[in-house]
Amino acid sequence: MSTQEHPLGISFEFFPPNTDAGREKLVGVRDALACRNPRFFSVTYGAGGSTQSRTLDTVRVVRESGITTAPHLSCIGSEKSQLRDLLRQYREEGIDSLVALRGDLPSGMGGIGELRYANELVEFIREETGDHFEIAVAAYPESHPQAPSFEKDLENFVRKMRAGANLAVTQYFFTADAYFHFVERARALGVEAPIVPGIMPITNYTKLARFSDACGAEIPRWIRKQLETYGDDSHAIADFGEEVISRLCERLLEGGAPGLHFYTLNQAEPSLKVLDNLS
Repeated sequence: MSTQEHPLGISFEFFPPNTDAGREKLVGVRDALACRNPRFFSVTYGAGGSTQSRTLDTVRVVRESGITTAPHLSCIGSEKSQLRDLLRQYREEGIDSLVALRGDLPSGMGGIGELRYANELVEFIREETGDHFEIAVAAYPESHPQAPSFEKDLENFVRKMRAGANLAVTQYFFTADAYFHFVERARALGVEAPIVPGIMPITNYTKLARFSDACGAEIPRWIRKQLETYGDDSHAIADFGEEVISRLCERLLEGGAPGLHFYTLNQAEPSLKVLDNLS
């Protein structure tokens, strides 16, 4: 089943590069992925807004592709006046899509800010800008790592959607049943908006394990064990990862997922290979 059969299609996430070489590389990645006619690109936002200026710079570069580009916006560590100014700047830039997140407080930073949770940020955006922005929020099929329980995390998700979000994009996962269970539970609580699965291509086991431990994404034991056998063989890891992620995406789409959102890590090839396998 092709992603083209689904109303939301595909989307890709980038992070703001911090070197000239990284910025130059991103232009090539952007162009390669833009050829797949994604619904949108998103650009991440550092803890406490630590990459705020680079986020806007990256958004400008990415938008040159002609593809809708959605900056991440987090509320932890930010005051309402800062967020208000940033929303005004985004509107002046012609940006009409956002990814609204709670965010993480960076080490050494003092106050949490006036808004503590993502649902409060969504409410604030709606109060300040009405329906100008299409707002995406995060979902955690395997539960947020700081949530006291799955049930509490699901309640928090529902609050975000009721606050005015248009769609949700999930944390990445490798077990399709976790996604289907989460969607089923959310639908039972009245959430009707699209819940798009987030997809992390597998290209480096060490980095993947570190990311996953930090964000609470479970790597199934059979995948860990297989990746461990490859050691430093990057080609074997990439080939195995391509197969695993392609099968995951195929099952998600066949099961009714409304599209796929790829966490690219500013690389084009791993996502493109998966998409080629799907089509």
